[in-house]
Amino acid sequence: MPKLVPVADELSKPFWDAVNERKLVVQQCRACNALQYPPRPRCQDCGGESLGWKKTSGRGHILEFVVLQDSHIPYRAPDQPFNLAVVTLDEEPRINFFANMLGIAPFEVPVGAAVEVIFEEVAPGQLIHEWKVAE
Repeated sequence: MPKLVPVADELSKPFWDAVNERKLVVQQCRACNALQYPPRPRCQDCGGESLGWKKTSGRGHILEFVVLQDSHIPYRAPDQPFNLAVVTLDEEPRINFFANMLGIAPFEVPVGAAVEVIFEEVAPGQLIHEWKVAE
């Protein structure tokens, strides 16, 4: 399935730089230690502006999923139906990522299963994060 090549902005650049090093990071507030993703200019909990980046375990669980059967995204149309799962990060259940759950047939995503991050090359020198069921 074709993947979009991310275009980093000033706020997301540290995230994509880490992905290219095969690391999954999220923002961490230096004032209250809250973790957040996607990147924001301020802490979602306390409003603090001093944010750093924390490496995660790259592990999570499948919260839920849907199967896209009539997507209006032209480059995805040939791959229909396909899964779109919500993965909850183990370190912070409020942080969720979308995933296609590679290698799992549509409608067969194991909700609740443990998953781990993997990295796929979508362009020379550019990786993206994806998820697979943990072994």
